[in-house]
Parts: sequence; C-alpha cells; structure tokens
Amino acid sequence: MKRVLFDIAALIARIATGVIFLAHGWQKWQGGLGATTQGFREMGIPMPEMAAGFSSVIETVGGVFLILGLLVRPVALLLLIDMIGAISFVHGSHGVLSANNGWELPGALGALSLLFLALGGGRIGLDAIFTSVFRRRGERRAAEEELAAHAPSRGTAAGTTAEGTAPAGRAGGPMTPAERDMSGDRPEVPRQPAAPDTTRSTGSTGSGRLNDDDMREIDALVSDEPPQHHKPPNR
Repeated sequence: MKRVLFDIAALIARIATGVIFLAHGWQKWQGGLGATTQGFREMGIPMPEMAAGFSSVIETVGGVFLILGLLVRPVALLLLIDMIGAISFVHGSHGVLSANNGWELPGALGALSLLFLALGGGRIGLDAIFTSVFRRRGERRAAEEELAAHAPSRGTAAGTTAEGTAPAGRAGGPMTPAERDMSGDRPEVPRQPAAPDTTRSTGSTGSGRLNDDDMREIDALVSDEPPQHHKPPNR
C-alpha cells in the first residue's frame, strides 16, 4: 500500500514539476536565444551563451521527460545543476520570496529535482515499463541458458547400438536382454560338429540301426545277465 501511495505521489510531483520547467523553458525559446543570452549577460552569469542554451534545452526537454517518466534520474541531475546555477548567480542575493526575485521558486524546483534523483520517479512511467520489459527478457534468457546447460549431450541422449550400450533414442547405460534381442545384436552360439555315423562291425546295416543281437546284448548289460548267444541252425 505504501508503495502504491509513493508511486501516485511521485507521478503527481513529476507532472507538476515537469510542467513548471517546460513553461520556463518554452518562455526562453519564445523570447529567442539571443534575448535570453543578453539577459543572462546583464545578470552577470558567466558564459552567457552556453548558460542560455543549456537552461533553455534542459528546462524544455527535461520538463517533457519528467512528465513522461523517462530517464528521470539523469534529467533530475541536470535540472538540479540548472537550479543551483540560478540560485548562485541570480536569486541567492535577493532573499527568499519570489516577489523580490528571491530563490523561492528555484529552491523548490531544485529540491524536487534532488528528490527525483535520489528516489526515482516511481513505477508509473516509461522508466518502470522499460525496466520491467528488460528484466523479463533477462530472466527468460537466463532460464534458457540454464536449461541448455543441464540438457544431455547429443551423443549421450542418442546412445549407440554396440553391445552393452543403449540403442538410439534411449539414455546411456547397459542394455537389458530384451533390448539386446530387439536391437538385433544377438550373441552367436557356435554350432557343435555333428558326430559321424558309424556302424558296428558285427551285424550292422548301412542305415546305422541296431540289429537284434545288439539289442539283446544291451538288455543283458542292463539286467546283469550274461548274454545268450544263439547259434544259427544247422543246415
């Protein structure tokens, strides 16, 4: 609430001060820069040509800038210098009241300029708008840079297709068996050479099958009985 009250008060003070400065500056331009220079020379102001040009420009342009709230602090510094010069060379020796050409008016304008220089012009003005825009751009740029700094590198994000690493599109790390099967990198198992087909020397056939005598011998070995040899019938 206090901040809002300050902004409103600063706006009113800025506009009032700016209008007064603008009126005095415009009066100097209407009278002509030569007439202003002559008047400064008669008042004993040093370098009257430079002083007349400075006061005419800064009071006119500075008044407009105060009303708009643009470059408030630099403008306030220049206006303060202008008022200090007016008090020092013209109005200071004539007392306080402006009726006697005293420093009443330049003193009040100088004090307001000093206040704007110290506190600024509030948040209702072009300075506040530009500051807010630049701050948001800076914060957005800082956020983008931080996001880019924490983003994974292209090689790590994409991965590789070698055995034990992640395929493309997967984060880095060893592959699971399922992913290894899907990636096509299946381990090659060496094939065992096939045993050659051998035939028994006794009673074997060309097809490699066992005959009746062989089966009887196998049964005898299993049953622990001596094999019985059948003699072929006599002819």
